[in-house]
Amino acid sequence: MKTMTTATPPMKLDNAALGRLPPAVRGPAYDRRTTTEGILHIGVGGFHRAHQAVYVDDAIAATGDGRWAICGVGLLAHDSRMRDALVPQDCLYAMIERGPGADPQARVVGSLTGFLFAPGNAEAVLEKMASADTHIVSLTITEGGYYLDPKTGGPRLDHPDIVRDLQAPTQPSTAFGYLAEALDRRRRQGLKPFTVLSCDNVQGNGDVTRRLLLAVAGHRDAQLRDWIAQNGAFPNSMVDRITPATTDADREAVRDTFGIDDAWPVVTEPFRQWVVEDRFCDGRPPWDGVGVQMTADVRPYEMMKIRLLNASHSAMGYLGLLSGFAHIHEIMADPLFRRFVIEFMNEEVTPILEEVPGIDLGAYKAALVDRFSNPAIKDQVLRICMDGSSKIPKFVLPTLSEQLSRGGPTKRLSLVIASWCRAMAGTDDQGAPIAVADPMAAQLSERARASGRDPRAFLAVREVFGEDLPQSAVFVDQVRDALESLHDLGARKTLAKY
Repeated sequence: MKTMTTATPPMKLDNAALGRLPPAVRGPAYDRRTTTEGILHIGVGGFHRAHQAVYVDDAIAATGDGRWAICGVGLLAHDSRMRDALVPQDCLYAMIERGPGADPQARVVGSLTGFLFAPGNAEAVLEKMASADTHIVSLTITEGGYYLDPKTGGPRLDHPDIVRDLQAPTQPSTAFGYLAEALDRRRRQGLKPFTVLSCDNVQGNGDVTRRLLLAVAGHRDAQLRDWIAQNGAFPNSMVDRITPATTDADREAVRDTFGIDDAWPVVTEPFRQWVVEDRFCDGRPPWDGVGVQMTADVRPYEMMKIRLLNASHSAMGYLGLLSGFAHIHEIMADPLFRRFVIEFMNEEVTPILEEVPGIDLGAYKAALVDRFSNPAIKDQVLRICMDGSSKIPKFVLPTLSEQLSRGGPTKRLSLVIASWCRAMAGTDDQGAPIAVADPMAAQLSERARASGRDPRAFLAVREVFGEDLPQSAVFVDQVRDALESLHDLGARKTLAKY
């Protein structure tokens, strides 16, 4: 693809630009002025804009049913950056697909038509959620936004954020505070509840969302809890599309290659997948006509994705970080790491997976290796490694526990835990400092440094490991062996042993 010449100034992206987009850029195939915002989405980041918003864009274009445009909501202070980028652009943005060995493909996505910044503006968000026009409230709030107690799997109603929302229900700060208050308003108005659709990498994400929301609602009003339980809907879903964080280089590439001045484009891979439990209480878009797999049971698909894709990311991520790699494709270009990832999936994860309808697991794993190896994506290792305290208990530990209970192989899984501990100590194998973003970073780093070559202090973090795993002598011994090897030999030579 040829880049734009400097004689052609880049086009500022907004509604007025849609009729004169460069020929190489595909725009919305519908009139945005005829749409209404039937979906409110909390957590507008790169993934939502590369995934759910694209499926909605496709559905509106395919059917002409404009009732399903999206109003985005930012709950956190840093979401002001997304507001400031999107609102002046009429919430339009460029999505760039980068595949290996192919020219990048660009489209402007039009399904996101509004954005509300919640801090200091709670009432506007609540009114929008309580409106009869809102049929679905969807979520990408990350694993940490569900306030789960790792010991019980239930909601942490004693968390200060949840306590604050229960004390001031009309001025919420959490997604669940907003959901409970908005649903209460709808109940009092005689409206149906909206469907709550989680799109986060949480096992049984719809069931988890329902459980937490009912607990929050029950603390407010037993009648509200019962009304939601009887009339609401919380579909489980599985989402998949690798979407690295947008960089300034990406912004420059969009300007130079496609002639578009976009404050926050999104860059992603060609692959995308969405499996959704077909259980909605107030209608849904015609997603089944645009590639979404609507099903009665999402569980086999999410187990496949979480335990193969997400766990493999963690498996290569911390070891790659210790070895000095900056990008995932660079890790996969190393034959030693590539072999480790393949053996990790084949020997320690696949044996516990159940059959997935319509999926050839061998082909799926081969496709994962190709996706991880895509040099055009430049997915950052630090992005993959962040929030381990939320990711590891969901992506890695369930497989580890199941394999231990059946006497299966766990050495590679234990190495992943050891590499996480070693990385949280704060330096890589060359002694260079590394800082992994995590809400529990201070505690984990302190425990990792205190552990040294003995992981027991790290494994004693019950919020992550619970109570049972640290009591397994096999597990503790395997993590200790791996951690000692990482200290003595470094990540590469340790990998050679495994």
